[in-house]
Amino acid sequence: MEYKVEKSDAEWREQLSAEEFAVLRQAATERPWTGELLDESRAGLYTCAACNAELFKSGTKFDSGCGWPSFYESVRPEAVELDEDNSLGMVRTEVRCANCGSHLGHVFPDGFGTPTGDRYCMNSLSLNFEPAAE
Repeated sequence: MEYKVEKSDAEWREQLSAEEFAVLRQAATERPWTGELLDESRAGLYTCAACNAELFKSGTKFDSGCGWPSFYESVRPEAVELDEDNSLGMVRTEVRCANCGSHLGHVFPDGFGTPTGDRYCMNSLSLNFEPAAE
């Protein structure tokens, strides 16, 4: 897949912290309940921590109780790409930024009570938050 933003690993390492690089570029997962954005409740926009592409609106964030920020839909369907992930001995759906290919987290069809039924379970390290103007 070709992305609008393409950089070498060296360029990404220069831009990102070691933890961000592990999550965004190597598909690691931050420990549950540790992310800075887990309890963020202000109105605003969540963007990709690697390329700043718009990913999720605060109005779609909900408390799923899973330990990571959860959303029921992306800002636009084309903002993210979904790929089958067979790692860890299970089948999951990986969520990547469609602009730069960075790993964001996974989406699960268990967002019961949400308009879409989906739970986009995202790593805080993969996101930036831009509060809405007051």
